[in-house]
Amino acid sequence: MAMPAYGFAEEKTAAYWLERLGPALNMTTYRGVFVYARGSSVHSMQIAHRYHKGVVEERLVLQDGASGEIVRRGMNVVCVLPEQGKVQLEQIIPSGPFAEALASQLVPLSRWYRAELQGEGRIAGYDVVIVALTAKDQHRYSHRLWLEKSTGLLVKSHVRASGGEVLEHFQFTNLEITDDIPDNEFEIRSEGREISRTLNEEGAQADSQNGFSSASRMQGWHLGWRPEGFEPATAPSSGKGQAVAFSDGLAAFSVFVEPAGAVHMPTGASRIGATTIYMRHMQSENNAFLVTVVGELPPASARQVAESVRIDEAFVLGASDQ
Repeated sequence: MAMPAYGFAEEKTAAYWLERLGPALNMTTYRGVFVYARGSSVHSMQIAHRYHKGVVEERLVLQDGASGEIVRRGMNVVCVLPEQGKVQLEQIIPSGPFAEALASQLVPLSRWYRAELQGEGRIAGYDVVIVALTAKDQHRYSHRLWLEKSTGLLVKSHVRASGGEVLEHFQFTNLEITDDIPDNEFEIRSEGREISRTLNEEGAQADSQNGFSSASRMQGWHLGWRPEGFEPATAPSSGKGQAVAFSDGLAAFSVFVEPAGAVHMPTGASRIGATTIYMRHMQSENNAFLVTVVGELPPASARQVAESVRIDEAFVLGASDQ
């Protein structure tokens, strides 16, 4: 397929690069080192990624702080935890465009973001194009993406607040795009406690094909409001409570509703990079509940989501039995 000339309409050209982004995240074979900064936290990780016989294989190794590694083959993920601590994956793995959600499907981002080309450059020795995704409302952040020209691979990204402040930053500092990565680069080498999990992609697809969504998992509570464009995606595990994730195709947030424990959790908003955590206590029929909103929302929007939660009688009765 011939690459469109830059003389074509800017919107069409930006859309072309966004269409290439999703497949490139999984189907490009490469190795390198990237830096990911979220707030005051900065991590460096080594990565080997291969698309081999229709299966995605990946090995991530922490380069600073605690040791540890993550190895993925298809939908199976093994995380090796060091003896001295736990690898907090959600604090290390970039969100937004680097996440699995964007790699698995093409979404109509143009309704919620204005896409435009902003020039060219070089990152880690490769020629890139720069695509800006500017949020059209105050309920989401803007993004800037640097995509490698020959593959469409994301090699750098920014998540930005409405005032232009960079909240999260991802960038390859060393990169080799190659089809020649041997099997031994995907073998676990660290010693430590192993935790395995299977990504629930097939279950989510089955729900969608059968006309069901994660909204049906909101058993006992519902949202009175959420930002337009955020649709039910997956249902994270939440112990004894109920949880549902929502995504607009680029950003995502989760809502957790659970009986309040004996330990009194602080309420209000905190933010790490582009991730807001908003916690709220609420009472229903003399039962206490904790509502938590976590994700890529501005604090004011996360608060509005949390305050819209309404708990049904069935959930109250279930909490009374625990």
